[in-house]
Amino acid sequence: MTTNEQIVTGERADILDFLTKHRYFLRHTAEGLTDEQANTRSTVSALTVGGLIKHVTAVEQNWADFAQTGGSTDAPEETEYTPERIAQWENQFRLAEGETLAGVLAEYEKVAAATDDLVRTLDLDTTYELPAAPWQPPGVFWTVRRVFLHITAETAQHAGHADIIRETIDGQKTMG
Repeated sequence: MTTNEQIVTGERADILDFLTKHRYFLRHTAEGLTDEQANTRSTVSALTVGGLIKHVTAVEQNWADFAQTGGSTDAPEETEYTPERIAQWENQFRLAEGETLAGVLAEYEKVAAATDDLVRTLDLDTTYELPAAPWQPPGVFWTVRRVFLHITAETAQHAGHADIIRETIDGQKTMG
């Protein structure tokens, strides 16, 4: 029996169900869009449907890595906002040159499957200190359980953003 075939019950099943539901909502916002539409800024913000999926993929991967290893003990990331760093930040919210919606969705599926395996196998009570960040005081610890709940919350929040963007493109709504 492979990890993907394991019968999961209780809390782990709840986390997987919650993640699956919100990932579906996010992916649904992209159904039927062209690459151009998926990269359309249809509101005042710079967000796009494709960019949000790309961003959620990166966020999920980063938090999944944290759930496995506790994160980096290196010095905090450089916070000087150079034009290159700003461009790098903005590129995570849109499809950059050479990226396609199909490619971003495929990467999202790959990351989601890996995270689901972690939900099935990691000790949910393992605790790690959050990395240093300007918005985070030192000495804050999260359980692996909370990391997975945070991934779900991020996904749900950005699925809502994507739904608004999609509705302004062609009227499609995820719900309602």
